[in-house]
Amino acid sequence: MTARVVHVKRRENMGWFQRTYLPAFGKGLATTSRHFFRNLWGFLSGKSTAFVVQYPEERVDYPDAFRGMPVLVALEDGLPRCVACGLCEFACPTDCISIVPGELPERGIERWPEAFDIDMSRCMFCGLCEEACPEEAIVMSREVELASFDRAPMLYHKEDLLVPENLLKRRLDFIRGEYDRQHAPAERRD
Repeated sequence: MTARVVHVKRRENMGWFQRTYLPAFGKGLATTSRHFFRNLWGFLSGKSTAFVVQYPEERVDYPDAFRGMPVLVALEDGLPRCVACGLCEFACPTDCISIVPGELPERGIERWPEAFDIDMSRCMFCGLCEEACPEEAIVMSREVELASFDRAPMLYHKEDLLVPENLLKRRLDFIRGEYDRQHAPAERRD
């Protein structure tokens, strides 16, 4: 393995002009001026060279691998795809997910989350919950604009986290392609 060796000149003899730092100041000013006038000319000519997004009217299209806040995938009937196995809760390094499992005997569902909470003030958007989920029930969305003055609104409950499957199609397709999954998990039967 080759590495570049850098010799640091700790006792370099600088002249009086270099000790004033005017050459370094001039280089920095020249770089700043070059960028300023290039962007000004691009703005005046209508061919902008700067990447500017007029937020909130324009939005950036994030790549497929982008990880925003985790959300629950909702089935057509509005129930979450989650089976409350708890793997996402165990995989979370910040311990921000809490699940209370329950049953729905009238619908024939043996196990589902009665309560599913995520404390977004602690979540670091790592995606480990998404990787641990065997049912593709929790995925990372494109939503990153989370702001609050208090911690209480940052606690998202199951109803806040449910997102229809058709809105998450792009992320689900990416996950299936990334892990070479041939098909989606079996749908629940009523």
